[in-house]
Amino acid sequence: MALTHTPQAEIGAPLPDFQLPSTEGELISTQNLPPFKALLVMFICNHCPYVKAIEDRLIQLGNSFKNQPVQFLAICSNDPTDYPEDAPEELKKRARDKNYPFPYLIDESQDVAKAFGAVCTPDFFLYNEKKQLVYRGRLDDSWNDPQKVSQQDLKEAIEALLNGETPSTEQHPSMGCSIKWKKSS
Repeated sequence: MALTHTPQAEIGAPLPDFQLPSTEGELISTQNLPPFKALLVMFICNHCPYVKAIEDRLIQLGNSFKNQPVQFLAICSNDPTDYPEDAPEELKKRARDKNYPFPYLIDESQDVAKAFGAVCTPDFFLYNEKKQLVYRGRLDDSWNDPQKVSQQDLKEAIEALLNGETPSTEQHPSMGCSIKWKKSS
């Protein structure tokens, strides 16, 4: 497992257009999302210890914004060949078992991860209502111990958008396992 950090955010970058199937068989498109003030696109997976360490906090975050104009989308772009935990049926099982409050999308071609420039799991991209990137960074300041969290960076960025403010440009990178790219044939 190679530890990877996200690069500095390209604030203002446009939301890449995409259409992906969810683990529940629904087709989700950036063109057909309900109106939002904040859109969080998260690249996650089932097998990564960094995602597992924050998974319950992601679920809690999703639930805390359930009745607000915030849209959450989780995407798995990993090649399941060497990581069977990231196969579509396993993603579906995990989302159901953990009661994800957001769609879990499958990027089988890995084109969406490439369009975003996603590099690791977790990798968070937060967009404003104009579909412009305003935040790319960590969930909080303690990836492995929820008891040591003293700053909830991502939650604060979402709250700023909901309050009509711009999130802080002082952003700390997320870190995790590299995306498991398909091997060239």
